[in-house]
Amino acid sequence: MHILLVEDEPTIADIVVHALRTDGFEASHCLTGRDALALARTEHFDLAVLDVGLPDIGGFALCRELRRGRDLPVIFLTAHNAEAERILGLEIGGDDYVTKPFSPRELVARVRVVLRRMHHDAPTAATGFVHDAEGKRITYRRRLLDLTRYEYGLLAALLQRPGAVLSRTQLMDRVWGDAMDSSDRTVDTHIKTLRAKLRDVAPDADPIRTHRGLGYSLEADATIAGTAHE
Repeated sequence: MHILLVEDEPTIADIVVHALRTDGFEASHCLTGRDALALARTEHFDLAVLDVGLPDIGGFALCRELRRGRDLPVIFLTAHNAEAERILGLEIGGDDYVTKPFSPRELVARVRVVLRRMHHDAPTAATGFVHDAEGKRITYRRRLLDLTRYEYGLLAALLQRPGAVLSRTQLMDRVWGDAMDSSDRTVDTHIKTLRAKLRDVAPDADPIRTHRGLGYSLEADATIAGTAHE
């Protein structure tokens, strides 16, 4: 697993990189957000650890940029303990939040927890889906889904965090990051066609939930879970 660390304090970065590598991870460190964006164009990362208070691009803005067109779990680091900032970090899609000073061993443990939760290739028992991220294929109730690029991106984003409500803005950033002229109504249109394809496989189930004014989630369903284990 390849971890991207973006931290402008070299002393902290050296300690974190050492802890990650000692625990078996590959780790790359950038001092600035711009360096991280340049590196992310040529390297694949499985998770990013981002300092919120970077000198050039704030950690929250950097998170949005790194996630354009890709699924990337993110853990935020900050020297601040303000509740509002922690909530903002989680609301924009952060997977965890660590306040400085912190234990490097605890951070590594949190990285492992997030990666286990986000592991794409494992069957998602609660929803009856199996996601082959490398092949960009999703199977539902043992049937391979015939998905367009954006339908695949939507379902992959929802599968990454079962039960979590993802706003239209979050989905736009993750799926349509390279199509700046698209509107958030595009999400609704593709959710509709995606639902139709899922109903073709399982007319009795509707795993995608609409949360009025908030967004969409992929919910657990007992019938679907049973199918996943057959």
